[in-house]
Formats: sequence, structure tokens, C-alpha cells
Amino acid sequence: MPEFLTLLPPDEARALLLSHLPDPMPFDQTQGKPDSESIDVISSLSRVLAEDILASHPLPDFQRTTVDGYAVRARDTFGASESLPAYLTLVGEVPMGDAPAFGIGEGQCALIHTGGMLPNGADAVVMLEYTQQTSEVSKDPGGLPREIEIFRAVAVGENVIHIGEDVAQGGLVLHKGTRIRPAEIGGLMALGITSVRVVRQVKVALISTGDEVINPGLKPRPGQVRDINSYTLSALVEKSGGVAKRYGIVGDQFPALKEAAAQALSDCDVVLITAGSSASTRDMTAEVIRSLGEPGVLVHGINTRPGKPTILGVCNGKAVIGLPGNPVSALVNGYLFVVPVIEKLLGALPKPEANVLARLTVNLPSQAGREDWWPVKLIVNRQSSIINYEADPIFGKSNLIFTLANADGLLRIPSDTTGLSAGEIVEVLLI
Repeated sequence: MPEFLTLLPPDEARALLLSHLPDPMPFDQTQGKPDSESIDVISSLSRVLAEDILASHPLPDFQRTTVDGYAVRARDTFGASESLPAYLTLVGEVPMGDAPAFGIGEGQCALIHTGGMLPNGADAVVMLEYTQQTSEVSKDPGGLPREIEIFRAVAVGENVIHIGEDVAQGGLVLHKGTRIRPAEIGGLMALGITSVRVVRQVKVALISTGDEVINPGLKPRPGQVRDINSYTLSALVEKSGGVAKRYGIVGDQFPALKEAAAQALSDCDVVLITAGSSASTRDMTAEVIRSLGEPGVLVHGINTRPGKPTILGVCNGKAVIGLPGNPVSALVNGYLFVVPVIEKLLGALPKPEANVLARLTVNLPSQAGREDWWPVKLIVNRQSSIINYEADPIFGKSNLIFTLANADGLLRIPSDTTGLSAGEIVEVLLI
């Protein structure tokens, strides 16, 4: 393949692919179906919001304490210390889950527990640790002391959450495109929002090719291998917010692969074809992509290791990607190209990658002009308080899946270097 001789850097290849994909639309114009759906918040983990979320009321909607202690007027505690405490009259205990039926006047306080509502007149809370009960106890039911000693002054608003301090009424709390995490679920529930509209999940088709590839449940004969890529890539798709649909294993026959790919392209938003992406006489993937629609193949060959023979294409507005058959190559390039495609189609807001800094344990050679990705194991570095990990490369060939299974992350060697030296501080992409 002549185009295979022209290798693009990964960043340039990814940008070219994404530039040919349509921006997310509010409706699927080809099928007339909504491109979003309403689901229960409890089921929305990792989904992407299809609309902005506004607060229907302030949060919190009443002043409450963050500690156990006594609700007071701050000015009544000014100057208080262990040697010269302030003395306040206890007028009651704030009930949990209800508004207090009393207020706080000059020289008064009320017993309050974390999360309790401040009585009218109170503007601060003294922590229990800085107080002491006098010996005089009320004869009322409950036996509350009549007088409290305060050993520490508090400022106005101390240990208090004010109305709307978390969220103001009508405020934008979550942007469209936000990927929902446990914290977002908690925030939505706090506002009484129990259902949300989320972007329809991206459907990704997976096709494995090769006469030698068999289903994992079968016992291979000599020369056969079990299908790995359909399952590793399916997991990556699901983790990234997509829905994986496996189309099985297709032998090395052009008509069969073309038929399977055409059906997959009709059914799904993205098509992944593994194997058949090397520059060999049995390579059919590029020809199949060309036959599926315009513009067809955009890139045939990435200037990276592993994954040099990766094919990137777009057919009638849908991404069609040919990944190498070697499991490590396929999965590494899944991170580099498949995940960004899914995120763009979901309209997910950009987020920082999960990276850690580590000290490289050995020299790593590389070829200038080529970007290398090495699987590494992270080892806790107990001798340094600055760099917490050591990055220990895992050496193995790209068809050995446990090379990646044993790794904690991927180390990138930039194309403008000839390698990295032992002891260098490197950035590791967590996987």
C-alpha cells in the first residue's frame, strides 16, 4: 500500500480523524430519533449530560452547622478564653430534621448537632470542645444545664453553612457535556433531581478478522489463536461511555468482510476492525473501508510503536478504524484513537488525563522520529516524599496480552528523542 509509507504522528492523525467527524447534534437526523434519553439519576453513572442543570432552589436552603456545639451570637463570645470564659444561658436544644421553635437573644445559646438548623438570632457555632457545662442543671425534662462556659471566641459565620453557599437558586450547577461521577449523582439528589437527560450512548461495532482466529470458548488447534481484541476493546468502549456490539469473527475473504463491515456501519456509529491492517498481500481492511463510503481511508500508518499499521477512516460521517491484530497494539491504539472518537460523539467536555509522575528505573531506547508507548508497572517509592512512584517498564512483544495486563500505565517517549535515561522523571498515563 503506497499510503502506508507515509506515517503520521499520532496527534496529527487523531486530529485529522476527529476533524472529519460531525459535531454532536441534538437529534439523529438520519433516523429521526432523539439523540438523548431521560434516565434515573441512580443509573446515570459515567453517562454524559445532554442539557445544562439549573438549581431550582438554593443549597442549602437553611443555615446549618458543620459541627456539634452551641449556636450563639458571635459578639457574645468576643474576648472569651480559657482564663476568662464567657457565660451564656442555654435556652434549648435544636431538634434534628426540624426548625427550632425558639430564637437566640443576648447572652443565650442553644445546643446544636452537625447539620442542625441555626435558630433565629444565632450567627455562629462554638465547637463542643471549647465549652463546658456548669454544675447548675435545669429541673426540666432532659436535664439540660442552665449555663455554658465558652473558652474560645468565634467570628460571625464560623462553623456555619449559609443559605445558597453551595448552590444559588437558578445557578448553573452542571454543564451539558459533563460526565456524571458519584459526586454529580450526590449533587443532583441534594437538589431533588431524580432523573436527567443524557446523551445516547455511542454504538461501536467490533469485527475480528483472520482465518486463524477462533472464539475464546474453543480449544485452538496448532496455528489457531483465541479472539482477544473483541473483548478488550469492548471493555474499553463500555468504560468510555459507548455500547459495544460484537459482529463475530470474519475469515480472510474480501466479500465476507465487506458485508460484515457494511452491516456494522449501518447499525452503529463507529466500526472497529482488528487484524488485516498490515501492509501484506492479505490486507483487506483498507480496501473495505474505501468501499464503504466517502472520504474513506484518511490515514494508513501511524508513526508510533506499538500500532504502526493502524488505519483511520471515515465513511459517510462515521469513523471506521482498522487496528492491528496484536492485542497490545490494538488496545494501546484504542486508547489513542477510539476513546477520543467516542468522547467527541458524546459531546463530552474535555477532561484532564489521569497521569502520575514517576522515576524511570532503566534506560529506554527509542528511534528518533517515532513515538513509543511502553507499558510500565508503578512501584511505590518510599525513599522520596516528592516522587511517590518508580516506573518499571514491562518488556514484551505486542502480541503478549499479559504485557499490558500487568501494567499500571503507559509511558510515552516523544518522537523528538532517542530514548529516556534511568532516573528521569516521567509522566505515566494510568490505564
